[in-house]
Amino acid sequence: MARHNVLIELDQSSEDAFELYAAGLSSEAESIGQAERLVAEIAEELEIEGAIPPVPMFARQGQAIPSALAEFAAKSESRPIPAETIVVAVSVPAQRLGSLSARDNVRAVWPNSEMHYAACPECGAQTRVEAVDHSAPAFDDSNEHLFDQARSDGGEDCRPYKPAATIDALRELLGVDALWRDGYRGQNVVVGIIDEGVNGQVYPVTGGFEHNASAEPGSASIQSHGSMCAADVLVAAPAAMIYDYPFLGIPNSGGAIGMFQSVLGQRRLDGTPHLTSNSYAFFGKPSQSIFPNHEIYDIDHPLHRKVREVVGSGAPVFFAAGNCGAPCPDGRCKQSIIGDGSIVASAALEEVITVSAVNSRHERIGYSGQGPGGFYREKPDISAYSHFFGNYGPGRPAGGIGFDSGTSAACPVAAGVGALLLSAIPSLTPDRLKEALTDSAHRIGGTRWSPLYGDGVINAASAYRNLVGP
Repeated sequence: MARHNVLIELDQSSEDAFELYAAGLSSEAESIGQAERLVAEIAEELEIEGAIPPVPMFARQGQAIPSALAEFAAKSESRPIPAETIVVAVSVPAQRLGSLSARDNVRAVWPNSEMHYAACPECGAQTRVEAVDHSAPAFDDSNEHLFDQARSDGGEDCRPYKPAATIDALRELLGVDALWRDGYRGQNVVVGIIDEGVNGQVYPVTGGFEHNASAEPGSASIQSHGSMCAADVLVAAPAAMIYDYPFLGIPNSGGAIGMFQSVLGQRRLDGTPHLTSNSYAFFGKPSQSIFPNHEIYDIDHPLHRKVREVVGSGAPVFFAAGNCGAPCPDGRCKQSIIGDGSIVASAALEEVITVSAVNSRHERIGYSGQGPGGFYREKPDISAYSHFFGNYGPGRPAGGIGFDSGTSAACPVAAGVGALLLSAIPSLTPDRLKEALTDSAHRIGGTRWSPLYGDGVINAASAYRNLVGP
C-alpha cells in the first residue's frame, strides 16, 4: 500500500512553543508523545516520523512574520512568542490524504519532500585537478595574472572543467585583505551550516543541533558535504565559529524545518547563529496540477515560512542556486527543472541571498542554477566562487583528487563574506547585508542583474567600502 510522507499543520496555538520543542529534542519518548497527543483524533493509519519533534509555526498561511522575532538578534535571552499552528511529520496511506485534509483541526497537509546537497559529484572525475597557476607576472600571454584572467565579459565552464583554484587565489579575488588589515577576520560571528554535518576536529564547531537520538555537533566525517561547506565559509572568515545543523541526515523538508526551528531557538537565547548557509536543492519539478502545494509551487509551505521566520529574527540566510542550469546540468537533474527557472523553493524567496557559481576566471560554471526564480523573479542575487581546493584536493583536510564544487561551495563562500562583514559591522540587518553585496558586486557583461550571474560576482572589499565609505 503506497504511503506518502507529509507535514500535517494543525490549528493548535501554544504559548510555550520553544519550551515544548526543546523538550522534544531532549527525549525520544517526549518527541513521539507530543506528536501522538497532537494527532490523537486523526491517528488511524498514521505513522509518526519521530526524528524531529512537532515544530511550532509563528505565522499562519498568508500572515506576516511576527515583528517580535526581530528581538532575537539580541545577545541576551529574548521573550518567547506564541505559536499559531504546529507541524507534525507523518506518513499516511495515499487514499487517506483527502479525508485527512478535511478534518476540522487540520489547517493543511503539506508535502514532506526529499532534497539533496548541491555539490557536483561528477566534477572531480571530469577535469584535471591541478591548480590554476596565478604566480606568473601580469601581461604574460602564456599565463596571465589572476586579475587578468578574471574578466568582466563572462564565459562558461563546462565538462571537462578547467583546473581548480587555490584558497589564496580566492582570497585575493574576494579582496578580504581590506577587512583583515582593519582587524576583521570573522571573529565573534557564528555561521550556522544547515547540511549533513561538520567535522569539529578540523573546523571550529562550537555548537549546533542537539537531539537525544543524534550525534553531537561536529561529529561528522571530514569527507562530509557539511565539512566542505565549513571549509568554504572560512575562506573569507577564518576566525568565524561554526554551528552544525545536520538536517540532511533527515533529507526532507521536515528535517530542514526542524533545523531552522533549532536556529530560532538558539537565537532567542543569545542571538546566535548570526547567519546560515544552505547548500541543498530540488532536482526535479513534480506536476503542479497533481502537487499544487509542493515546496516548489506554494510560497506558504511551512518550510518557506520557517525560513522567513529566521530572516525575520535578523539572521541573513544564504541559499545555493542549485546545479540544474544549462548547458551542463548535474546528472541528478530531471528534465523538468533544467535550464531557465531552475532556482526554486526556498532558494527563490525574495528574503534570502541566493548564490550561483563562477570559477576563478569569472566564467559561469555551466550547471549553476539560473533565473528567473520560481517565487521572486530576480534570482540568483549574486555569484561566488566554486571549483577550488578548500576541504577537498591535494594537501587539503579531506584529501582526494577532487575539489570543492557545485553551488554548494559557492554558497558558503558568500556566507563567509557575510560573516566577515558582520564581524566589522555587527548591526547589519539581512536586507542591508544583501543590498551591500549586490550593489558592490563585480558586474559581468555590464548589466545590473542577469539570470545567470545575478548582480555579479561577490567582492568583500567593495562591499566593505559600500558600508563604511572610502
